[in-house]
Amino acid sequence: MAAPKVAVVGAGVIGLSTALCIVETCPSCSVTVLSDQFSPNTTSDAAAGILIPHTSPGTPIHVQKQWFKETFTYLLAISNSAEASEAGIHLISGWQVFKNTPKEEIPFWSDVVLGFRSMSEAELQKFPQHRFGQAFTTLKCDCPPYLLWLEKRLKATGVQMYTRKVADLWELHSEYNIVVNCAGIGAHQLVGDEKLFPVRGQVLKVHAPWVKNFIRDGDGLTYIYPGIHRVTLGGTREKKNWSLSPDPSTTKDIFDRCCSLEPSLCGAQDVTVKVGLRPSRWCVRLQREVWSQGGVKLSVVHNYGHGAGGFSIHRGTAKEAARLVGECIAGLQGSSSRAKL
Repeated sequence: MAAPKVAVVGAGVIGLSTALCIVETCPSCSVTVLSDQFSPNTTSDAAAGILIPHTSPGTPIHVQKQWFKETFTYLLAISNSAEASEAGIHLISGWQVFKNTPKEEIPFWSDVVLGFRSMSEAELQKFPQHRFGQAFTTLKCDCPPYLLWLEKRLKATGVQMYTRKVADLWELHSEYNIVVNCAGIGAHQLVGDEKLFPVRGQVLKVHAPWVKNFIRDGDGLTYIYPGIHRVTLGGTREKKNWSLSPDPSTTKDIFDRCCSLEPSLCGAQDVTVKVGLRPSRWCVRLQREVWSQGGVKLSVVHNYGHGAGGFSIHRGTAKEAARLVGECIAGLQGSSSRAKL
């Protein structure tokens, strides 16, 4: 049969990574990325991009750990390469602090990040409101550079990218053999997934080059993540809030909370505000389906619903989605062979 044509819908970190993994594992494919938004206008562009997993209750822990480990290993190799600066990837050390000792003093991902340990009493003196803490080194992606780096990698392999609003995956059946749904929060409407809901996140990007270490409150609401050029301050988790408009009172609240963790931030300059809708559900939807209408079939692979943890597991889930695409291709080739017989 002719080279299978694959459309990836969505150009955030999940869509671009999935397209790249498909090209790497199924080089005979023709891959096209379709999205109504590309960087710098995707949800991923607003993300902090730090690799600290968020537990997904509907996914087995060993699976989440595998996705995180694959992502960490992949990005660590880039951070050790000459492409680190262009890709916006760097190692970052810091602290996760808790007002009360958490149930799990050692999280499932502790042996994936580097140098994980409990904080000393001397270190905790920096955070008088907190009783317990963890120190470790992880990775951070500066999001717009990383997305542009992924786009560049894709274009170099011949992947086509088109700005296109896809209203229904079925509309692609006459052009493509396989459609991969990486639409993020857009999947709510695109495939009518009622289990998917937005968790609104508002963050600030500030100029504070003296801040070198990340600080994350254990509840995950307040965080300080230094990037290459800007420091990301957060945040909010507002379930089922679809508003993309910045809220000035929220901006002040975030700034005040971050200053209480790191008082030197009071001198931060050049504050910009970003809002994104995290695509959240009980578990990531990684699934293969065959749609059929009037005897015509379309293979569909879903990879969305990563919530706040998309960057932490994006490469792992992209590899799994690419494996499912491989299964679809094998099925197409099998039916093609049977048709010839």
